[in-house]
Amino acid sequence: MRVLFISDLHLEEERPDITRALLRFLDQQATGCDALYILGDFFEVWIGDDAQAPFQRDIAAKLKALSASGCKLYLMHGNRDFMLGKRFCQQAGATLLKDPTVIPLNGQPVLLTHGDLLCSDDVGYQKLRRILRNPITLWILRHLPLAKRQQLARKLRNQSKNSTQMKAAEIMDVNNRTVSEYLERYACNTLIHGHTHRPAQHQHNVDGHTAERWVLGDWDKALWFIEANEQGLTLQQQPL
Repeated sequence: MRVLFISDLHLEEERPDITRALLRFLDQQATGCDALYILGDFFEVWIGDDAQAPFQRDIAAKLKALSASGCKLYLMHGNRDFMLGKRFCQQAGATLLKDPTVIPLNGQPVLLTHGDLLCSDDVGYQKLRRILRNPITLWILRHLPLAKRQQLARKLRNQSKNSTQMKAAEIMDVNNRTVSEYLERYACNTLIHGHTHRPAQHQHNVDGHTAERWVLGDWDKALWFIEANEQGLTLQQQPL
């Protein structure tokens, strides 16, 4: 058994180094694995499946080839690409997961999430998240003219960048109590997430026992992934 987890690639044409790293990862690490989980923010921005350029279609084709080789492929929304839809998943041969999701791994339940839900101290962001993820809001966004969606995406990205610079680092990290609540709610001793761009392994006390939280890194300066096999989990880093 060999399962891989990645997150926060933030793919865009302006960063060909990250795209090259992904293609190398798919050819070298992911080939022959049982499953690959992409836990959100795969793309830097996604304004709708109907807005794909050759860049996005080429990425989908690479994923489709991996899926066709026998590797099960799973996608989860991030805060940057929460409008990824069924059309892209079909193109990529991927299954879209809810956030959060529990999967079996080595006979134990493991909780997967993008990670932004765990940052509960950022009250303003959580409120905006609930608004944007509302099915009515999503329907309206998907039916806006393409130019309007592009304009809105630029505005949200600029607001996010400015907001990030102003917020304290602790607010943008996970809340430990929220982490424990999710682990207890879903009866899991292991949690894997991204979003915070702070790759590490943490331990939490949950209802009197120790649970593990594994954090994936973003692909800005290095390539990060988690590998799961019969021996357990390992967090790995490679140069882009």
